[in-house]
Amino acid sequence: QVQLVESGGGLVQAGGSLRLSCAASGRTFSTYAMGWFRQAPGKEREFLAAMKWSGGTTYYADSVKGRFTISRDNAKNTLFLQMNSLEAEDTARYYCAARARAMSASVTVRRREAYDYWGQGTQVTVSS
Repeated sequence: QVQLVESGGGLVQAGGSLRLSCAASGRTFSTYAMGWFRQAPGKEREFLAAMKWSGGTTYYADSVKGRFTISRDNAKNTLFLQMNSLEAEDTARYYCAARARAMSASVTVRRREAYDYWGQGTQVTVSS
């Protein structure tokens, strides 16, 4: 089992920045990839960014490329999402996720189904 706890959300003005954290505990050595998603009221959960643990390859959704940066601190088992130039449309609940199964060519880290564990989320509200 892997437990994920997000933090760092809050209220920010448009154009501002936030840094989200996702602290992982439990069987973290079995993690193959981690990602960030968000879900706004009435909308589907949306992929934002992901990182494969082996090699550190990163992936981004077009909607956040150039504004958001995913990173990690291996020593602290923590994943981060630096969010800059925030817009009102970025208002949502933000979730981190972890994949505990080995990667394969058929797996895309951009899909919710690729992940086995989810945190409870942290709310981000951007005022315009």
